[in-house]
Amino acid sequence: MQENDKNAITLTTHDFYYDLPEELIAQTPIDPRDHSRLLVYDRATDTVQHKHFYDLPSFLKKGDLLVVNNTRVIPARIFGHIENHESVLEVLLLKRKDYTHWETIMKPARKARLGSVIHFCDELSAVVTEIGDYGARTIEFKFDGVFEDILDRVGNMPLPPYIKEKLADKERYQTVYSKIEGSAAAPTAGLHFTPELIQKLKDMGVEFATVLLHIGLGTFRPVKEENILDHEMHTEYYEIDEENAEKINKATREGRRVICVGTTSVRTLETVADENGYVRAQKGDTSIFIYPGYKFKCVKALITNFHLPESTLIMLVSALVGREKTLEIYNEAVKERYRFFSFGDACFFE
Repeated sequence: MQENDKNAITLTTHDFYYDLPEELIAQTPIDPRDHSRLLVYDRATDTVQHKHFYDLPSFLKKGDLLVVNNTRVIPARIFGHIENHESVLEVLLLKRKDYTHWETIMKPARKARLGSVIHFCDELSAVVTEIGDYGARTIEFKFDGVFEDILDRVGNMPLPPYIKEKLADKERYQTVYSKIEGSAAAPTAGLHFTPELIQKLKDMGVEFATVLLHIGLGTFRPVKEENILDHEMHTEYYEIDEENAEKINKATREGRRVICVGTTSVRTLETVADENGYVRAQKGDTSIFIYPGYKFKCVKALITNFHLPESTLIMLVSALVGREKTLEIYNEAVKERYRFFSFGDACFFE
């Protein structure tokens, strides 16, 4: 990752705090998807507009390139019990390491010791093979049949803990362009798009490129350290292929806007971009941590949701917009009663 500005060393986690009333945390998705609200901030004119997501075409132009993450959420929350214990153990699958091994977070983790056997159903069990921090555990699954089929039966959609309402339709926690299974959370900025809105944008000459980043522990792990530089980002798997790399490079060569839909698309592009903003097809793991002082190489604008206080995601937005301006915008959004987090409203930072 490119060096962040040395001034960032003085930034503390609390520097990214804002006060959010609990009633503004969205519990259910808006229907239709594109009827969520859209806060538009024009960095060139330093102006804010309050719109709806279906107004997005008014702020885009022919030649703009939207970069979306086509990851698909798996039913990653499963419940089991440790052998010879009755208490229920909640397991969140974060990242597949190989055919049978997964990185997970468990609650209550203290019960899952090294070598513990966890039973989920007759066809599925697991052994704890490695212990990490903050409830992290690596487990080896034992199963009878096709793992994905079993998981589809016994797993639950891994909604964030701040969402208390039951989700009526599992597809509402998937983007309409989701394709490749592997995420423990949705790239929520994309939840606002409908097939009709995408077609409308394409008809007006807006282009789309696709990248892949499977969302895992980097999203779920809170920043507990006072100095943000002490925070350790865990790795997440990404891919970008030749066709989409060329779409992005062509837009960069021609001076057109590369607009990321979601922070996961930002992290993917900034991982693979060179100093001139060009990317190359590749796959791997990224632990990129973007915070104020970071010099963006490829990304010109961002569509995203409102993020948790003191999270790495609000730090990323602050790197693009500025910390004080980001908090000013968030406080205005609170005043205007926007809906926050995964099922909440969106921002366009252009």
